[in-house]
Amino acid sequence: MSVDIDITGLPLERIQFCPSPLAELGAMLHALAEPGHHPGLHAWATTTASSLKPDLADRLTEADFLWRSTRSDILLPAVPRATLAEELDDLDLMDDETFTSAAFEVTCTSGYEKGWPSPLVDSRQRARVLELSAARGPRQAAFAERMLETPDVLRAWLRRLFEDCEQAFFGDNWQRVRVQLATDARHKADLLQHKGLAEALTAVSPAVSLSEDRSRIVVDKLANGRTTAAYGQGVMFLPTAFGWPHLFAVHRAGWKPVIQYPVTATELPQPTAPHLVQQRLEALAHPVRMRLCRTLARGPHTTGELAAAYNLTPPEVSRHIAVMKKAGLLSTRRRGRYVLHQLDLTTVARLGSDFLETVLR
Repeated sequence: MSVDIDITGLPLERIQFCPSPLAELGAMLHALAEPGHHPGLHAWATTTASSLKPDLADRLTEADFLWRSTRSDILLPAVPRATLAEELDDLDLMDDETFTSAAFEVTCTSGYEKGWPSPLVDSRQRARVLELSAARGPRQAAFAERMLETPDVLRAWLRRLFEDCEQAFFGDNWQRVRVQLATDARHKADLLQHKGLAEALTAVSPAVSLSEDRSRIVVDKLANGRTTAAYGQGVMFLPTAFGWPHLFAVHRAGWKPVIQYPVTATELPQPTAPHLVQQRLEALAHPVRMRLCRTLARGPHTTGELAAAYNLTPPEVSRHIAVMKKAGLLSTRRRGRYVLHQLDLTTVARLGSDFLETVLR
């Protein structure tokens, strides 16, 4: 599964890297709403949340469907600016129909790639938004009703909310990370210019690659999506210091593709491909292989030793060993005429975090 961005005929200069204050604010808001997604930010999230004034905390909870379960596209600008105020100005220029559709695109609609009409003008979409909002609780239901009745008032309310966030916590944090993000963006742009797109994408994330025919940017996610950056539209990459392990890809119909990626940090593990995580979970799910792991975790063993210990035939053990080796769960070394197998404890220990990173990506 992946999100594919068609770049057929797209000049390299239309692929850009740039930090965005609004996108970074969205990442911070998500980390505050879902601190369990970001164990590395636990101290920051706890300190920041405890310092918020009650009124601001209540308003953030009221609107958190825009950034809690996923990230609304309005928070991922295709044209980043130097300041949050400039990006909010750009949001103000968006017409009400487009803004409202984007605000509800994931939580309350099912036509993300189809470009369904806005709930402001389509009665069926309006009914669906209200129904799904009600299912998500009274706060979101009230927010949806206000947005559909008086979108201009709600948009002004949201702008004030983001401006208050800047005063409360975002401004100081943005000053702290903006140089890091700008440096990362320049580094990726230099790679693109001097070493090519494939190398630049690899530096963005192991989960982002160039297709074999070089016609698509492929974002490895537990979702399927397709969009185009051809015809001069381009692709925008937004680095984030607060986003790991998330990798967001805007592929909404008619919108410029945007990818927000976490900047590289030495203390953070590299993401594992979803198919490999699934393969490892399936390998460990078999009861015989689970029993073999119990022995292999304690030290290296030969196939014959395992067969004798568990009353299995050597061919049976060999088949199970092959499955676990293919999944990358075992290390193997030869000692004379014996082949010794041992469980890779580091790989198995990562499975819990790998699975979480994969489903959150």
